Amino acid sequence: MRETVIINDVGPRDGLQNQQRILTPQQRLELVRALVAAGVKHIEVGSFVSPRAVPAMAGAAEVLAGLPQDSDRRFTVLIPNMKGYELARAAGATSVNMVLYASEGMAQKNANMGMLQAEQVTADILHRARQEGIRVAAAIAVAFECPFDGPTDPAVVQRIVAQFLQLGADEVSVADTIGAANPGQVRVLTQTLVERHGAERLSCHFHDTRAMGLANVFAATESGIRKFDSSIGGLGGCPFAPGASGNVATEDVVMMLEQMGYDTGIALAPLVAAAELAKSLTGTAPGGRATPWLRRQLERIK
Repeated sequence: MRETVIINDVGPRDGLQNQQRILTPQQRLELVRALVAAGVKHIEVGSFVSPRAVPAMAGAAEVLAGLPQDSDRRFTVLIPNMKGYELARAAGATSVNMVLYASEGMAQKNANMGMLQAEQVTADILHRARQEGIRVAAAIAVAFECPFDGPTDPAVVQRIVAQFLQLGADEVSVADTIGAANPGQVRVLTQTLVERHGAERLSCHFHDTRAMGLANVFAATESGIRKFDSSIGGLGGCPFAPGASGNVATEDVVMMLEQMGYDTGIALAPLVAAAELAKSLTGTAPGGRATPWLRRQLERIK
């Protein structure tokens, strides 16, 4: 049997939050359903943040209410604080994602709080979520470099990972928020983390700002990481992080991993169709770097 790699598509949240064209909840649901049709079982579907700060995420409760009722899939929402957690829980969320920070500058710009304050908020939510049966993932933003504070000390990331795995986070993600990492850095950091903690509760989140997103995914797989965030059509970009362009495209990641012999459980033909839908809805989705090649291959199969 082939070894499984889990793909968590963050397009309906991270991919849409910085788009000029604001999609309705129904349009966002259409994108989620297209991903489900392709076999994507882990999807970040929205966030419970202030609609004044991130207008693209307004109506998250409506998105949750319209999701397919399928226990085989995991739909996650981003929350910024305890209020966001309570709103998500009231809307029926069973999986939430919190953001931690590897720099003070990013913590202040993104959450208007310090690193340690963000860690305390996440710890409080973890404690409550365990009692209420809700899964909590924590993503460490700017794990390699911050647009405000410069390169990140790997020891800071290592400390935060160890702390939140010990506190009981179901997953901790190392996020290259602005796409500043190179494969050598990624291999060293992820190998250290896997050696210390195992890979079961670790994942990675890469942006393709400098065309190294796919290479960084490869480097992390070499270290043993088996779960990755990616975004359909290469959508993405953080509104609070200058220079953060799109996430690594789901169709590129799936193509590479499948050709390497891993099993993602995702079918490329409907995935390319989902990417075309993302482009149609937003008008800006760049698509994967391999999309022209994939289309030619799919045409041959027809």
